[in-house]
Amino acid sequence: MIVLGISALYHDSAAALVKDGEIIAAAQEERFTRIKADARLPVNAMKYCMDAGNVDIDDIGAIVYYDNPLLTFCRFMDNLQSIAPDTKDLLNLSLEPLLVNKLWLHKDIERILGGLGKEDKLFAAKHHISHAASAFYPSPFKEAAILTIDGVGEYTTTAIGVGEDEKISLLKEITYPHSIGLLYSAFTYFCGFKVNFGDYKLMGLAPYGEAKYVNLIKDELIDVKEDGSYKLNLDYFDYIYGRPMTNAKFAKLFGDDRRLPESEITRREMDMSASVQAVIEEVVLKLAREAKKITQKNNLTMAGGVALNCVANGKLLRENIFDNIWIQPAAGDAGGALGAALYYYYKKSGEKREVDNIKDSQKGSYLGPEYSDDVIKEYLNANSYPYKCCDKAEIFDKIAEYIESGKVVGLFEGRAEYGPRALGNRSIIADARSPEMQSKLNLKIKYRESFRPFAPSVLEEYAKDYFELDAKSPYMLLCADVKKERRKNFNLENAKSESNDNLLSVVNLERSDIPAVTHVDYSARIQTVSKETNPFYHSVIEAFYKKTGCPVIINTSFNVRGEPIVLTPKDAYLCFMRTEMDILVMGNHILIKEEQPKLKEEGDWRENYALD
Repeated sequence: MIVLGISALYHDSAAALVKDGEIIAAAQEERFTRIKADARLPVNAMKYCMDAGNVDIDDIGAIVYYDNPLLTFCRFMDNLQSIAPDTKDLLNLSLEPLLVNKLWLHKDIERILGGLGKEDKLFAAKHHISHAASAFYPSPFKEAAILTIDGVGEYTTTAIGVGEDEKISLLKEITYPHSIGLLYSAFTYFCGFKVNFGDYKLMGLAPYGEAKYVNLIKDELIDVKEDGSYKLNLDYFDYIYGRPMTNAKFAKLFGDDRRLPESEITRREMDMSASVQAVIEEVVLKLAREAKKITQKNNLTMAGGVALNCVANGKLLRENIFDNIWIQPAAGDAGGALGAALYYYYKKSGEKREVDNIKDSQKGSYLGPEYSDDVIKEYLNANSYPYKCCDKAEIFDKIAEYIESGKVVGLFEGRAEYGPRALGNRSIIADARSPEMQSKLNLKIKYRESFRPFAPSVLEEYAKDYFELDAKSPYMLLCADVKKERRKNFNLENAKSESNDNLLSVVNLERSDIPAVTHVDYSARIQTVSKETNPFYHSVIEAFYKKTGCPVIINTSFNVRGEPIVLTPKDAYLCFMRTEMDILVMGNHILIKEEQPKLKEEGDWRENYALD
């Protein structure tokens, strides 16, 4: 049976193709359209998945949408009733997208693909069932508890479930308007970052602050129970009215109006970030304990946007509530496409899952398009871009030499990643030992705020030599501390006092022998790299290790601020030329910046990308 899953019309739309239980392909629409978190129907992603599976519409057993539009519309009507007569803003914001787009989605898909598959109808899976399926079915576990946490899907915002063999079910849930995902988004908005785009900035800013507002948040904004259930005090929020996340009462609680985007980040924003992060971690831990209590399972699987909070995930791992944790790499809405397809397959096919409790079926999340060396060569030759060809035996040493000499390298190899993290195939890499590299990459390559941390990619076999991590982290979804013996004396409060909160000067202070990937609290968001899952990327790091004795490099996504991760050779070349990147490696082709012709473009390319 072949199933096409689709997520769309909220944010970060995607498509995924499953054939006889195997994940064949999955991709986000933004990578094709170059519009960050593109929410439109994933026309390009659907067509890519079908091409990757070598199928046409008549081969597809079912097309499944990741959300139930009728339930979403019911929640919208309930919301209207609860806020009446103050309904104007919500009607203007949501009525047309719900009525015109979601309720007639089947007609749009039929028009684009020429049909709706063998069943000739569009199926819908509930939003949190899609999340739960995306977490459990690709996991290596025969049985597991399931935790899904996001902003909202239909009515549900948080759910505890269980997976056993081919069956999943949700056992307990929290419903809209109470949502820790929306609570986090409220703080994202108030601190001057973009909702649904900048939540990871709030997480990255948190270590610079003191969690001084935790009691205030728990006294005024959210009531958290011991079982992880919670309720928000809606007097402080305006999202239920279709207006900005927070209101004047929220601003008064924190002493002043929200920080305006792109303005100076003050101590208040740092402390607010640290405080709400602490509250989120508390809720996640309590929910996990409750999931363990009611399911009695030894394994946990997670999905939903909040599951991308790698700091909370790392803390959850260290609490040892479960023996093992597996988190869907595309944990946000994009992953719902895969979950919807897998849920339908196991619900209808009657086939058995084959798992070994060790290896997942996500294929490293390398599920997007790839471009052969011949295609890359044809592109470079057609545009007269100078390059050098290397065979695989020498290209790893070349890349290692570039990194060791302080060069910043764009790496374009193999299938594109599914999910928000670049995992070595569409990555920018550099030397983690350089104290200046974090600010250099942020300001001259990514064109973003200097405080933003970078992830280390470490050879899986040496991870324990560098990090307090007792688990594999192939998808960059776990934070752990750098080992104490590798740290250098560093006092954040003294550094901030001396710098008057100038984050750039704080960032450049050495904190360990891998300072470019060590956050100010000595933590790091870790990717462990396996030779089995990604032999090319493993060989790159291995060559660097043989040359330097260090098995750790910087890995950040191959894009600039506001731009989706690059997908094609053209995307990669443009990003390479628009930034101060030094080297571009595409397949077995090496491009050196100084040898390239000046890029000719009309207008300012930055206008194509909205700031996050």
